[in-house]
Amino acid sequence: MLEKKTLLQSMRQAVIAARSYSHAIRERLVSNQTSTDNQFVRHGFAWISAYVEVLAATLEWAEALEGENRFQKLEQHIAAAQFSEYLAQLQHGIAMSQDEIIRPADLGADDLASELGNDASVISLNALSVAKLAQKIVEECLTRKATATNEWGDKGLDETLQQITQQFQDFAAGEITPHAHQWHLEDCLIPDALVEQLAGLGVFGLTIPEEFDGTGLGKLAMCVITEELSKGYIGVGSLGTRSEIAAELISNGGTDAQKQNYLPKIASGEILPVAVFTEPDIGSDLASLTTRARKQGEEYIVTGNKTWITHAGRSDLMTLLVRTNPEEKGHRGLTMLLAEKSRGDAENPFPDDNISGGEISVLGYRGMKEYDVAFDGLRVPVSSALGEKEGEGFKQLMKTFESARIQTAARALGVAGNAMELAFEYAQNRKQFGKPIIEYERIYGKLARMVVEITGVRQLSYMAARKKDQGGRCDVEAGMAKLLAARLAWSAADNALQIHGGIGYAQETPISRVLCDARILNIFEGAAEMQAEIITRGLLPRT
Repeated sequence: MLEKKTLLQSMRQAVIAARSYSHAIRERLVSNQTSTDNQFVRHGFAWISAYVEVLAATLEWAEALEGENRFQKLEQHIAAAQFSEYLAQLQHGIAMSQDEIIRPADLGADDLASELGNDASVISLNALSVAKLAQKIVEECLTRKATATNEWGDKGLDETLQQITQQFQDFAAGEITPHAHQWHLEDCLIPDALVEQLAGLGVFGLTIPEEFDGTGLGKLAMCVITEELSKGYIGVGSLGTRSEIAAELISNGGTDAQKQNYLPKIASGEILPVAVFTEPDIGSDLASLTTRARKQGEEYIVTGNKTWITHAGRSDLMTLLVRTNPEEKGHRGLTMLLAEKSRGDAENPFPDDNISGGEISVLGYRGMKEYDVAFDGLRVPVSSALGEKEGEGFKQLMKTFESARIQTAARALGVAGNAMELAFEYAQNRKQFGKPIIEYERIYGKLARMVVEITGVRQLSYMAARKKDQGGRCDVEAGMAKLLAARLAWSAADNALQIHGGIGYAQETPISRVLCDARILNIFEGAAEMQAEIITRGLLPRT
């Protein structure tokens, strides 16, 4: 293991080398149109760039901790393992999915990979024994767990956010975790009483300004809280997502009257919004949606079908994307409506006339329920158009995707953390051949990788959140965080189930739920393939 000072110096130089590597690949792709048109290559470049940003975020975390004398042995081992592993993958190949590996040769970059591998700092970090680091990481985690002091590593948060973290860890431990698996097995809505508790804790108004009765804490606090709630149960961590989307839509594009009317009610939980965007056979291609809103006097008459609408029944306000101009076939004909509806329940999700729907049964991500929704002559006031503007709906929605993807990354981190903690607990208690299975290298290696990658991807998510809080654009960073966090949630859940062995496959075991919950994260808020495309578009010049 490198001494702390040497480790930090090597990490700094390695980030410079890794950035040079990704920049050189970019220039090569830009000069070679054939390569740029190759989707596999384009998406591979997105993954390479995301890995480099994780290293940069990990370095920023380590240096900040060192400045406060908090960069201790566990954090050093985590940082070293993160750099050693990701640098090796940058040189030799990154798994974009279970069976798709992007290698330097695919990008015509074997020479650039060799150059990266010949950097002195990269050589020193690659020389570290990841297996030995893994053993030390697990030992340190278990030691800290016994004292309940940052048992999975210091997150690098300030005192206020540490207190918030502890508050929501305690809440999840008392009010969510003991009931989560039963909610999943019964496939029921998360109880109204818990929704009211969340409202009382300010979960639905985290990023709403104080002038509208929100807490105004910002995106970083949203990340912290969402991760802890999702660690308890993804359904609970996701309850605030629709409120976040609606609040940002209204804050960014609403009229003064719309802000005054809706934002305080969203913050208090009086109104539970629902995002109504996706249509059958449309998916991510929102510019092609067909649900029609025809103007008739001072009303729109809405007709059409939506699908995969989460929490559609128990909601009061739809952020509803519709086509108000049928002559415009692309995004210019779309308008965002703030359409009110009556709150339903599991037995009668759609009590209003002109709205109907059916539940979509799903493997996981339960607690809010998914629906197909049909509108047959729904009447909505013309004044409900967001900002009272027609044709701006797509642009208004695009402005919210940064926050939505940061929040989704935080949800994925919570799911990964849940899987990790379940795996640690089981591995300590399960004995085989006379000793706890956590003492076997193939087990503690899996556990250590979870700790390491959760730390790195978390710091990338924090980086995106901080940038957003400072008023900057973070669409690329948010996309990278979501891309990597979703893969991490699945790999952590899969490895945690593997550690459980056969009992993990039983429905009675919580890890079986976590595996089901993890799978959706690579699909919604932009499937991994679409997310990689968006990242690439942000990094390469338009042609």
